[in-house]
Amino acid sequence: MSVLSASTDAVATAQSRMSRLFRLVKRHPMVTIGGGLLLLMIVMGLAAPLYANDPTTIDAFKLLQPASADVWLGTDNLGRDVFARTMFGARISLLVGVVSTAGAALIGLLVGIIAGYSHSFDNVMMRMMDALMSIPTILLAIALVSLTGPGVGILVVAIAIPYIPTVARLVRSVVLGLRDCPYVVAAQCGGARLPKVLWRHILPSTISPLMVQSANVCAGAILSEAALSFLGVGVPPDIPSWGNMIASSRLYLPIAPLTVFAPGIALAVTVLAVNLLGDGLRDLFDPRSRRRD
Repeated sequence: MSVLSASTDAVATAQSRMSRLFRLVKRHPMVTIGGGLLLLMIVMGLAAPLYANDPTTIDAFKLLQPASADVWLGTDNLGRDVFARTMFGARISLLVGVVSTAGAALIGLLVGIIAGYSHSFDNVMMRMMDALMSIPTILLAIALVSLTGPGVGILVVAIAIPYIPTVARLVRSVVLGLRDCPYVVAAQCGGARLPKVLWRHILPSTISPLMVQSANVCAGAILSEAALSFLGVGVPPDIPSWGNMIASSRLYLPIAPLTVFAPGIALAVTVLAVNLLGDGLRDLFDPRSRRRD
């Protein structure tokens, strides 16, 4: 009897979770659509070695071939498989976008909390953020590449640095509105140490806006990677990237349009997915939206 009761409770719990999931999908379709498209691009990048040819193989006898059963999207001006290069290009774009966003979010979160909570550090740190905002991403990338040479690590650093002030300003604005709240003042008067106050009362309130802002930063970082690779200051030319694919094939657009359209569409879908996910998260975390639901 107890086994039957436990089984019934487990089924009821699973049904309740599925019901909540369906309600979430119905109320916030952009989260579902954006998350689904982004998951598709992630799977495409992870599955590239299983379903695609070697993206770096050059074949002088297969230059600018049309789409066929062997090469689904044709070949480029060096005889390389466009489908394979598009799939492998997802790895670079998503890797650079996610890592640079994570770096900018972590540093910006730390700077924003310190600047928003500490009166003495606020002015100094915000002026430093203003100085970082004045540095164009492209010029910073060119300067770093000229010093160290092209590479994924340098590209991540060049993209992450200009986005740190954006995150820091957002977090600072949230902290400024929280540091004089009654429950924060009560915790301070109760003898709670500063790390505990920040961890338990300040940090949780910054997570929701930080997640939304991180989605917007990730979309911008993916576009920045493509733009820098297009200009030749991104990843090395031997690494497939949507930006350098478009750059190397733009002269052959009239005779081999797929060499440009394939990476271009993949880039557009990825950025659209991240933007939809960010908009959906904004609506999901908005208290006014929850009240309407």
